[in-house]
Amino acid sequence: MAEGHYPIDGRLSDGVHERPVRIYFEDTDFSGVVYHAAYLKFMERGRSDFLRCLKLSHAVLSDKGMAFGVAHMDIRFLAGAGIDDLLSVRTKLIQSSGVRLVFEQVVQRQSIPLVIATVTVALIKDGKPQRLPADMQTLFRDISKSS
Repeated sequence: MAEGHYPIDGRLSDGVHERPVRIYFEDTDFSGVVYHAAYLKFMERGRSDFLRCLKLSHAVLSDKGMAFGVAHMDIRFLAGAGIDDLLSVRTKLIQSSGVRLVFEQVVQRQSIPLVIATVTVALIKDGKPQRLPADMQTLFRDISKSS
């Protein structure tokens, strides 16, 4: 694989998922800087592809009547990005319990952090919060130990 080339789902290595994001005009505001809400979409893609790399895509979860929903987010905006910038969304599972997962996410340009967030998600089944099934608990416990 060529340097700087990523598969579309990103890559998961040592418990850290990395996904590239190219900035397009639609991601920016009137000043040409990435609109703050666009970072939420980038981070959602990062978490979704983290799960996909673990064979837990949203389609697989949906077939079981399940989904992960964001319960809480702390976010710091440190610097901006602009059109044609190539960013990286780094996603790391920092806490796993029977009922929730906590991710640390960093959106960066090269090695410069632009946005840092801590995101707590809960498993939802039939519209209600649900304990993680035992196999998921084991999977997430193992992945959080590898980072």
